[in-house]
Amino acid sequence: MRRFCAATLALAVLSTLAAAAEWPSRPVRIVAPSTPGGAADLFGRLLAERLSERLKERFYVDNRAGGGGLIGAQIVAHAEPDGYTFVTSSIAYHAIAPAASKDPGFDPMRDFTHIAYIGGPPNVFIVNPALPARSLAELVALARDKTVDYVSPGVGTLGHLLVADFAQTARIKLQHIPHKGASQAMLDLIAGNVPFGSMTWSSAVGQIRAGKALPLAVSSKTRVREFPDVPTLAELGYPDLVAHTWFALAGPARLPDDIVRKLNRAVIEILDLPDVRKRLDQDAIVTEPMTPEQMTQFMASEIAKWGPIARKFVQTP
Repeated sequence: MRRFCAATLALAVLSTLAAAAEWPSRPVRIVAPSTPGGAADLFGRLLAERLSERLKERFYVDNRAGGGGLIGAQIVAHAEPDGYTFVTSSIAYHAIAPAASKDPGFDPMRDFTHIAYIGGPPNVFIVNPALPARSLAELVALARDKTVDYVSPGVGTLGHLLVADFAQTARIKLQHIPHKGASQAMLDLIAGNVPFGSMTWSSAVGQIRAGKALPLAVSSKTRVREFPDVPTLAELGYPDLVAHTWFALAGPARLPDDIVRKLNRAVIEILDLPDVRKRLDQDAIVTEPMTPEQMTQFMASEIAKWGPIARKFVQTP
C-alpha cells in the first residue's frame, strides 16, 4: 500500500510538471472585473495581446463587472489552478473592496497566487478654474470656512479614500459626491456643478491639458514629468497619501510555480517594450518589476494600509 501511494503521488507530481512544461496548450482567460473600456479591461487587453504573441497561444479578456470588482475576483478565486484562468487584480478589487465588504467571497491573500505587477497611474486632486484656489493650501483655507463638495469615480475608489483621509488629517470640511465612473465625475467638475475632485491622472489629464481642470497635487512619489510644477501630496505634508491605482496579474491559489515564473518574466518583458513603455508614459503609468514573492509582499502591505481606511470611510452593505 505504501508503495502504491508513493507511486500515485509521484505520478501526480510528474503529471503536474508535464502540464506546466507544455503550458499553454489551449486558450487562456484573463478576467477583467470591469466593463469594457475600464482600466482593468485595458490592462487585461494589453497583456492578452502581447502574451498571445509571446507564448503562441490565445489569451483573451472576459469582462465580469459588478460588486465593485468582487464578482470577477470571486470567479478566479474559485477557479481550478491549472493556468487557464487569471485576473487583472487591483488596489480596488483586492485591497479596498474586500475590506469594505462584510462577505467578499474570498480572501485576497489566501485564495490567490499573485504573479506580476503591471502598474497604474497616480491620483490627482483637481479643481474647476472658477474655484478661488490655485494651491492645496488655498483649498484647505476655503474648506476651513465652509464645506466644499468633491467628486470621485465612486464610493470606495482610491479617489474617494484619498480625499476622505486628507480631509480628516487636515481637519477640513469636504462633502463627497460619488459618481458611477470617472467620466461622469469629470463632466460634473468641468461643468462647475462640483468644484473639487479626485481621480486617476489618466482620467483627468485630458481636461488638465485643455485647461478645464486645474491640478493641485498628485499622489505619486515624484512629480509627473509632463507637469513638473504640480507638487506631490507628500511634498505638501501628506506622506501617507502616496498611492497609485495599480493593477497586477493574479491567478487562483496553488498555481504551478513553473507557470507563475513563466508569466512573471513575460509580463516584465512586455512592460519594458519601447512601444508599450511609450503608451504607459503618456498616462503617467508607474510600473515596477517585481518577482512573485515581491508582488505577494506588496499585496499584503497594500491590504494592511488601505483595509482600515476602507472600513472607516465606506458604508458596507
